Amino acid sequence: MASAKAILLTHSGADWDFKEICIKGAIFTEDQKDSSTELAFKYAVYRINKDKTLLPKTTLVYDIQYVPKDDSFHASKKACQQVHGGVQAVFGPSEPMLGAHIHSICDALDIPHLEARLDLDPEIKEFSINLHPAQPLLNAAYQDVMAFLNWTRVAIVYEEDYGLIKLRELVRSEHEVDVYLRQVTPDSYRRVLKEIKAKEIYNLVVDTRPENMQHFLKGILQLQMNDYKYHYLFTTFDIETFDLEDFKYNFVNMTAFRIVDAEDVGVREILRDMERFQPVGHSILNKSRIIQAEPALMFDSVHVFAIGLQTLEQSHTLRISNVSCEDELPWDGGLSLINYINSASVEFKGLSGPIEFKEGRRIQFKLDLLKLKQHALVKVGEWSPNGGVNITDRGAFFDPGNMNVTLVVITILETPYVMMKPQSNLTGNARYEGFCIDLLREIAAMVGFEYRIELVPDGKYGVYDLETGEWNGIVRQLMDKKADLAVGSMTINYARESVIDFTKPFMNLGISILFKTSETMNVFRRGRPFRPNIESVPTSAPTRLFSFMNPLAVDIWLYVLAAYVLVSITMFVVARFSPYEWHNPHPCELENDVVENQFSMSNSFWFTIGTLMQQGSDLNPKATSTRIVGGIWWFFTLIIISSYTANLAAFLTVERMITPIENAEDLAGQTEISYGTLDSGSTMTFFRDSMIETYKKMWRFMENKKPSVFVPTYEEGIRRVLEGNYAFLMESTMLDYTVQRDCNLTQIGGLLDSKGYGIATPMGSPWRDKISLAILELQEKGEIQMLYDKWWKNPGDTCTRNDKGKESKANALGVANIGGVFVVLLCGLALAVIVAIFEFCWNSKRNTEITSRSVSGPHQSLCGEMTDELCFALRCRGSRQRPALKRQCSRCLPNNTYVPAGLDLPPHPSAPNGLQTPKNSLSMTPTKERRQEHVGGGLAHLRLSRSPIHLNYDN
Repeated sequence: MASAKAILLTHSGADWDFKEICIKGAIFTEDQKDSSTELAFKYAVYRINKDKTLLPKTTLVYDIQYVPKDDSFHASKKACQQVHGGVQAVFGPSEPMLGAHIHSICDALDIPHLEARLDLDPEIKEFSINLHPAQPLLNAAYQDVMAFLNWTRVAIVYEEDYGLIKLRELVRSEHEVDVYLRQVTPDSYRRVLKEIKAKEIYNLVVDTRPENMQHFLKGILQLQMNDYKYHYLFTTFDIETFDLEDFKYNFVNMTAFRIVDAEDVGVREILRDMERFQPVGHSILNKSRIIQAEPALMFDSVHVFAIGLQTLEQSHTLRISNVSCEDELPWDGGLSLINYINSASVEFKGLSGPIEFKEGRRIQFKLDLLKLKQHALVKVGEWSPNGGVNITDRGAFFDPGNMNVTLVVITILETPYVMMKPQSNLTGNARYEGFCIDLLREIAAMVGFEYRIELVPDGKYGVYDLETGEWNGIVRQLMDKKADLAVGSMTINYARESVIDFTKPFMNLGISILFKTSETMNVFRRGRPFRPNIESVPTSAPTRLFSFMNPLAVDIWLYVLAAYVLVSITMFVVARFSPYEWHNPHPCELENDVVENQFSMSNSFWFTIGTLMQQGSDLNPKATSTRIVGGIWWFFTLIIISSYTANLAAFLTVERMITPIENAEDLAGQTEISYGTLDSGSTMTFFRDSMIETYKKMWRFMENKKPSVFVPTYEEGIRRVLEGNYAFLMESTMLDYTVQRDCNLTQIGGLLDSKGYGIATPMGSPWRDKISLAILELQEKGEIQMLYDKWWKNPGDTCTRNDKGKESKANALGVANIGGVFVVLLCGLALAVIVAIFEFCWNSKRNTEITSRSVSGPHQSLCGEMTDELCFALRCRGSRQRPALKRQCSRCLPNNTYVPAGLDLPPHPSAPNGLQTPKNSLSMTPTKERRQEHVGGGLAHLRLSRSPIHLNYDN
């Protein structure tokens, strides 16, 4: 019967002689007969066969079977019939229980199974392709919306038995959300909604069957849960197909996702063609000409199959399946077909948006976020697995409209947040001004409400009394629902958050210390000199005896001392080894056989200290190595002395004054200066509940101090600070405002904590989320910063501090500042040592060459020469003198003596041109080897042999 049906349909729409036939099986429940889902399936087959480019050589033929909704056995028999008829893919059914049985048959026979239903089974199915987005991804979308709306209390209402499994990720959300779970039926809708209303839960996630949606909406109307307080997030994709006319004008918040973008040009074209195809008496689209999600997914599943089949035919021909449930032999072409459908090649945009699969599950899609407004449901954002939620119309979530709602706003007078105007003839909200009043006006215009400002009766923000177990102040008023909002400098903390709600913080701050200024300065306010109190003028810091050492840090002084010792020793050692530092102390005495080195140990230290003190000395280096030592030391002293002089001037010109306290630890460590906080405020609670030892010690002091150090208002605390001997612990924003207007006051230390100011609401208030969104938008636009500058930094109301009077500390120079000059010094000393070694070796080599050219006297090797020189340097014990070395002059020949110009004697009158043998002789006692002498500025050179030299003259 199935084959006959297929042939009949194919004969009417295709040429059997030229096209192959591909049979597809579809299983629908009996209640889906002639439904929009079945019609969308038939239209998809019709559209593909009509398309000459998608499958030009193949005709799709379908075999549709209907089964009871809860009869899995009958569904299995129908599936086996289709398999026996040669189907190459099975579509449906949408019922979860039936779908699981059909898939088991397809999986056993390797036949692709395409579905468009919600599948909660986390296991991967090899032969399954599911067009419906996976539930974990949908839960992520719901969580993103809940996080954007800042939901902290939510009720989840579900109808199906698997609803809890379906939405379990919402219960285990990363955000701190109180969840109220209830399963409902059409008979229990009103009862459950009553419970939710009694618990004052205003945010609901609704997961009901589409056929029961109108009944649920009716229950909302009957219980009057359709005003601005409530926000409903529906899990259905078909929110546009329901009648929401009764909800449009009550400002109720209804949000949902849709998977079919009816505004897309391509989608509209398909829907128009689909309307022409539908048979008489049946409709694929609803009355609003919008297709539901299930028919759209069925349409896309047929196209996914066609594209996969097209890709497969490009590589090889697909044979007709010849399998049956009895033989249990798998179809050999099924695996190839499912792989091509599941591969990345099947990526296209259908009615349900972009489509891409991974292991049979859909990983690419786009959801449009819809929000009910007065005229219709409008798109306000998008969500995708890769990009998350993207809100394009933030204003839709707090559309002002025309609610005619007046809220009671409670506050407390606090400069500059809330202040009374000086005019006495004002009434109502016009009596107040300040930062918070301007902020409230902006928020009310954005969110859409009227307000009436009232002052808290006891004038307190609110603190928990440990003895009575009760709250007071603003917190008490909100807990008793006597006010809708609380605006002011109200700090968000854990204790308050547990009994009331707060919006997003509009200002961040911390606790700091207010104290009298500790410096003398010229103060001007509004062009007039302001005379500070006499008590606020402190005394100068006492002069220290060794304050001249302040410009350099202690470690720099130690390094300079070490450098002085190192350079002196280096100069001494290098001078001993260098041959050019030895000279004849008496150049006119030729008989002198002793040479001298001017750099003894004491002279080396004297040369170095003389240079460091910028006085110099009578010692001048002659050798290259010693000159390098001297030069690098001069450079070092130039940098050190210049840096010291410059920083000393800074220290002498900066007036450093006494500050009794520098931070909270200084306060805790003394008892002479009292300190306190605002009574019944968050700062008082911070010290009372703190576990930090310093703050616990401060709390014990404040708690036991008599008279009380707690003040009822900020003005009283500031007055006590100005009177002296009192430090006020207050919030940094208020402190900043006070300091900028009174130059006798200053901030001591940094912030002790970090917190924020927020607008308080009763627990579960629907206004909190709307106001939070408004605050975020104002912050992004810079409006809040502009209001802050207006009330804090008004140039006509702030004092001007003379920069010359401001405290400016000059810091001692440390290694980080001038450490490089020590590195340069070490490099210079290393270079000098290398040069000295080179001079030592070079001179030893020359002396060895001279000795080797000498005819008389013993010859000495280079190593022996260097050893003798080194031994002398080591055992000289710091002596300045050493015996002169006697060598034969390099210019002398045997039996001849070269006499330097300084020693030329007039010849004897009767002597011939040659030198005659003298009768009288002047002998020099031979001593150890003598270095090269520089006599008369180096004009005469004399080297003497180890033997006596006789100069004879005739009488």
